[in-house]
Amino acid sequence: MDLGIAGKRALVCAASKGLGRACALALAAEGVEVTIVARGAAALTATRAEIEKLGVTEGNPFFGTRGTAVEADIVTPEGRAAALAACPAPDILVTNAGGPPPGDFRDWNRDDWLKALDANMLAPIELIKATVDGMIARRFGRIINITSGAVKAPIDVLGLSNGARAGLTGFVAGLARKTVRHNVTINNLLPGFFATDRMQAVIGGQAQAQGVSYEAALAARVATIPAGRVGDPAEFGAACAFLCSAQAGYLTGMNFLLDGGAYPGTF
Repeated sequence: MDLGIAGKRALVCAASKGLGRACALALAAEGVEVTIVARGAAALTATRAEIEKLGVTEGNPFFGTRGTAVEADIVTPEGRAAALAACPAPDILVTNAGGPPPGDFRDWNRDDWLKALDANMLAPIELIKATVDGMIARRFGRIINITSGAVKAPIDVLGLSNGARAGLTGFVAGLARKTVRHNVTINNLLPGFFATDRMQAVIGGQAQAQGVSYEAALAARVATIPAGRVGDPAEFGAACAFLCSAQAGYLTGMNFLLDGGAYPGTF
């Protein structure tokens, strides 16, 4: 299927590794001009090289595809300014930031909560604020927020993430109904357990809390997933690309859970 987004411009946050990287590569494979933002220079450079491999052969549908890399912390005002300077008028925005550390809420103070809110609620809102009116004026926009499966099924050791991401979800639910008439959609992708560094950190936290080995904690988690495995980031990237497509203009304000069937509810 031709997703109809070749030549569009995308800004993808936290895109040097993991799910952000998978989204950036999937969009680039559709001919989107992708600007990727992350803090780690080495991984950022490697991902940009992967993006540009898609467009080096003359005659293929992605010839000329280019990636722009911005080394910045998207959580800070300075980082967001740098990202928007490199991609001032994106047609597609993928917000993403590393989740806060796992732990016991009794050990967290006000600063811990504010850091979580800054990264996983307020930074995405600031990026949406900076880009959505331009999308409305151009009559095309796709905003995807990478949140967490914990929005629907909270994970006990991820209280900081549960709270901050739920706040973003509530904000998006209202705004998405106002922008869709202008062909600007806003949706959330909720990952379950995918093979990323974040997954390793969460499993490590659970292993420590339970007093078991990492391998035992991982096996226990996989046993709860009907698919019988953790997810491949490429699967997540493909879902993101479709939600950014021309065909997805009637989908907005939704929370799409990708978890291999782990969530037990009907709704």
